[in-house]
Amino acid sequence: MKILITGAGTGLGRLTAIELAERGHDILAGVISTTQAASFEKLNRITPIKLDITNADDRAQAAEFAADVLVNNAGVSQLGPLALMPMDRARQVFEVNVFGTLAMTQACVPAMTARGSGRILFVSSIAGVSAGAMAGPYAMSKHAMQAMGASLREELAPQGIDVVLANPGPHATGFNDRMFDSLDEWLTGAAEETYRPFVQALSNAVTVGQLDPADAASQLADLCEAETTELINPIPPSLF
Repeated sequence: MKILITGAGTGLGRLTAIELAERGHDILAGVISTTQAASFEKLNRITPIKLDITNADDRAQAAEFAADVLVNNAGVSQLGPLALMPMDRARQVFEVNVFGTLAMTQACVPAMTARGSGRILFVSSIAGVSAGAMAGPYAMSKHAMQAMGASLREELAPQGIDVVLANPGPHATGFNDRMFDSLDEWLTGAAEETYRPFVQALSNAVTVGQLDPADAASQLADLCEAETTELINPIPPSLF
């Protein structure tokens, strides 16, 4: 199969691209830097492409691949108290995780419709089904992705297109650790002191005892290949 993976330069996206290539599939790996692209040079069956899913030209070029499977993996995170969250930061999370993802999906659907088959896999999160203190901005965007996937699954099934949601827990890709870096840029002074217990509690929950990302990549690859699917797929299956 031909499989397009967004956000394939790092983390679960990269590991899933490698796993699927090793299984014999042809992968178009969306990356955002030349360094990320160069990391695929010695790997067979993987072609990196510059892909910012918020950029219309990038999306159009990637859609020309006419993928059998689109893996919507690209995403960003923003943590912090919603009562104080700068709106530009909240909007950026939605611009990538929701609007960019929807636009990328819209770009790929016509080829699938013309072929009468295809699969769209949304890499959501445990945050897509559960929200808590400090994780609001990210969880809001992933809840929106859950709704997007559920709606599209019904709408596209008559056209032969399967839509699937994957909900990974905390895996040791570095993504969860980096989520906390941006807090220092704006949550300072008395506000930082007020919310410090919540920050520490969330850090303990998502950065301590993280899961093996190779296992998640294998399960994501399985979803790409599955003959039949369920809408929601926790990773690992025992997550919820």
